[in-house]
Amino acid sequence: MGQLVSDVKSILDYNDSKKSAENERQKILAEMAADEREKTNLVKKTLATQRAKYGASGASARSMSTGAVLRRLQSETEKPYNERRRTNAEKLWQTRASRPNLLQKLLDRFDDLVG
Repeated sequence: MGQLVSDVKSILDYNDSKKSAENERQKILAEMAADEREKTNLVKKTLATQRAKYGASGASARSMSTGAVLRRLQSETEKPYNERRRTNAEKLWQTRASRPNLLQKLLDRFDDLVG
């Protein structure tokens, strides 16, 4: 009877940890979405500021490679967000509930049950 209670408790604990892991995943995904929105807004703002600065100084597309400058600015602005995205992806991978292996528990206690 004790083994049955232990197995039921393992299953209930697994269900609780599964719900907790799902909540944690949802929280991380929400953070990732917020970071992505913030990154997009910051990149747009940085690019607009730089375009205005170059336009005010009289620089034109003929005198310099504006595309290269804008790509560099975009990559510099995105860099911290890409690192955060990578760490959040690792967190997502690590938030898993471990499923109880009832058959293995039964086999481990097989001698006690039979003998």
